[in-house]
Amino acid sequence: MATASDFEQMLRAAALRVTRPRVAVLNAVRTHSHADTDSIIGVVRRELPGVSHQTVYDALRALTVAGLVRRIQPPGSVARYESRVGDNHHHVVCRSCGLIADVDCAVGNAPCLTASDNHGFAIDEAEIVYSGLCPACSTTHRS
Repeated sequence: MATASDFEQMLRAAALRVTRPRVAVLNAVRTHSHADTDSIIGVVRRELPGVSHQTVYDALRALTVAGLVRRIQPPGSVARYESRVGDNHHHVVCRSCGLIADVDCAVGNAPCLTASDNHGFAIDEAEIVYSGLCPACSTTHRS
């Protein structure tokens, strides 16, 4: 489990100034994967009651630009944040309750990961979102 000191080192390594809100936001994203901004604000305010919405938004933007967190926005959802960065993983989203889980990149023959026309881009990542029903919702819908 990462400590405040670990988060401070991460911020310094990314050439970001270490502030209490940035440390708190980084911790919130690490402990609440796929959380939306309002949820992150709630978590941060437990530690820093006076922190403003704007401060959290600014911290999320800085952490995303620095590559310390990843912003995702599944179809039909608000933006969400996760700490799993630096790999090409994807997500599965429940159509009923909105639960989001990580899915490792497909291995073997995966033709959908090769663009039919790259338009001159040097593609290094593909964002794929799988949709369906989570186990709990599948059980509820069968009943």
